[in-house]
Amino acid sequence: MSLLDVGKLALITVTPTLIGAAVVYTPRWWAALSQAWAGRIAEEPRPLGPPIEQLAADLRRLLRLHEELTRSAHVAMLAHRLWAVEAAIGARAVEAARALDVPHRRPEQFEMLTRAELRQLLHALAQAGLALPAPVAPFTKSGRL
Repeated sequence: MSLLDVGKLALITVTPTLIGAAVVYTPRWWAALSQAWAGRIAEEPRPLGPPIEQLAADLRRLLRLHEELTRSAHVAMLAHRLWAVEAAIGARAVEAARALDVPHRRPEQFEMLTRAELRQLLHALAQAGLALPAPVAPFTKSGRL
């Protein structure tokens, strides 16, 4: 038996295994290549948060709720509810400031803005063009932005 015959025999023996491996692994390779190719294509930029219109509407609603609570709530419930509403106002105000590129202090996780910081941030947002209600009693001296 010559070396050429041994080569032919090895090729005949290995060919079915190579064909089977190609049938089994080709879809995986194709999926990996297509993912890698899709990853190279630049994606369009996505917004960081909700639309500014929704942020403004939420801020207006929360500020009205805060004003109603300061005028009418029972003393025992007032502190807890006001704290929760002020935390929500602060969170939305920070998101709006980020969306409008208004400079602000970013509170740490589980930290709230103080009333003075919140007042300054609401004034800065109003100056940046965000439509907020005029009376926000505890956050401004005269109750107006």
